[in-house]
Amino acid sequence: MDFIQTTVSSFVSLIPVTLAQSFILSFVVLGIMIPFRMLSFPDLTSEGAFPLGGCVCGILLAAGVAPPLAIAVAFVVGLAAGCCTAFIHLRFRIHTLLAGILMSTMLYSVNLGIMGKSNLSVFGSPTVFDVVPFTEPGFPASKIVIAGLLAVIVLIALNLYFKTEKGTAMRAVGSNPDMAEAQGINVWAATISGVGIASAFSAASGALMVQSQGFADVNMGIGILINGLAALMIGEAFTGKQTVLRQLLAPFVGSIIYYQLVSLCLAAGMPPPNLKLATGLFVLIMLALPSIRRGRGGAATRETIRE
Repeated sequence: MDFIQTTVSSFVSLIPVTLAQSFILSFVVLGIMIPFRMLSFPDLTSEGAFPLGGCVCGILLAAGVAPPLAIAVAFVVGLAAGCCTAFIHLRFRIHTLLAGILMSTMLYSVNLGIMGKSNLSVFGSPTVFDVVPFTEPGFPASKIVIAGLLAVIVLIALNLYFKTEKGTAMRAVGSNPDMAEAQGINVWAATISGVGIASAFSAASGALMVQSQGFADVNMGIGILINGLAALMIGEAFTGKQTVLRQLLAPFVGSIIYYQLVSLCLAAGMPPPNLKLATGLFVLIMLALPSIRRGRGGAATRETIRE
């Protein structure tokens, strides 16, 4: 009984922190989802774009650049990284996963070159979270307000975009590139812009994370891909994928649920090294659920036929 009370108390105390982190990292999940679901372009660039955005933001904050401008620059360099990944795939016919691995590998050296060292402290520098009235700068409340507001704006903007002619064309390329090309859609432009936008969101998430935690590190992207995939699978299990809005909601809903599950594991006393195991199991369960449901449905159908 004491264990349950302690776990619940610890979990509740962690909710504000994990909620703020969920909103910030939801943009990485969005960066994973757009190529994967909208373009049928499995991409690993997010693991390199996330620290790229963080390193760029960190060096700009250290130089006295305004926090919103630092995020905007991180967004642009992330866009460039994603465009390069898509170009490598299209021009040299390299598989999407390998193109993403190559780009992430190269970005590690780029990040080291940008900062000149493996990590950089920007603690005490101004951040976008300082502008929220009636909240203490650096506390979870201000981060929840800013990151949550950005998430709502991005969700609405993307929902509107994917219903426009260009957005529909991008989804058509992901559905059937040959048919899309036959209809006069520029497959290269749609693919490059889609993957670029996705990486831009991942880089922006890295910039927000640096401003939240007060330091940039070239290794901050390690494991972010599996965490993002876990969040996406969980989100899709709750929201579904039947409409554009549901698909766009999945990264945000999944991020909130996933990081609360991680928080619950920590509150229950799980050693941090075992979180990777728990994350892998989350992904496995979410991926296996549709197959298990189909198996049960097929078994029930066969039983009905026998009767």
